[in-house]
Amino acid sequence: MPPVLYLVRHAEGEHNVNHAVHIRDATLTEEGKRQCRELQTSFAHHETIELLLSSPLRRAIQTTVLSFSPILSRKEVPYLVLPKSQEVSDLVCDIGLPKPDLLQSLDELFPNESRQFDLSRVNLDAVEEGWNSKSGYWAASKSRVAERAADLRSWLFQRPEAHILLVTHGAFLHYLTEDWTGDDPIRGTAYLNCEVRSFGFTPDSTDKEAHIVELDSSQKTRGASQSEEDPHVLSEIGSLESGRV
Repeated sequence: MPPVLYLVRHAEGEHNVNHAVHIRDATLTEEGKRQCRELQTSFAHHETIELLLSSPLRRAIQTTVLSFSPILSRKEVPYLVLPKSQEVSDLVCDIGLPKPDLLQSLDELFPNESRQFDLSRVNLDAVEEGWNSKSGYWAASKSRVAERAADLRSWLFQRPEAHILLVTHGAFLHYLTEDWTGDDPIRGTAYLNCEVRSFGFTPDSTDKEAHIVELDSSQKTRGASQSEEDPHVLSEIGSLESGRV
């Protein structure tokens, strides 16, 4: 049976404040860290998640560690970092670090945080050379982003775990879920920082072509407005729609 997916947008990053998109691989603000602490308290499924995933961008890794340390403290639960779930644009804030630099920076990301697990459990095996090039397969274009979103859905569909959690990015979530809430993606539903929504696979999904739909329970319980718009998310989606990238 295909897994249930818990999809999470990262906490507030430095680039989310005053539209500071010039910050390379932006990290969390103090408010973002507070949001993570709040999410850790409110999330009701720490004991049922069997696989933890995140984007390699540092704000996503920080959100994963600070929000879901109870999951990470369960040694049987893998934590895999997946480049396919990186953000869509080639704005400086969305360009990640090469694997050696990312590995070296892990300890620096959590200088004052008490950890209940070994950071070596953050599995970077999938972070291949060129993942942050924003060219070729990783290009910031609508067709390439849609391609890797489809590849990620197919990979998730074939996973054996029953409950999977992924921390990723607001604009990419529109591509992953194929949910634009209307014909104009720029006016589609924007995910709030640290918002969690749950999804299941459609009955017609296959290994080669998989699709997901938000669960009724998620739609009923989440507090975000369908008309919520985040300027940073809109700019990232808009850059693809305008043909700038």
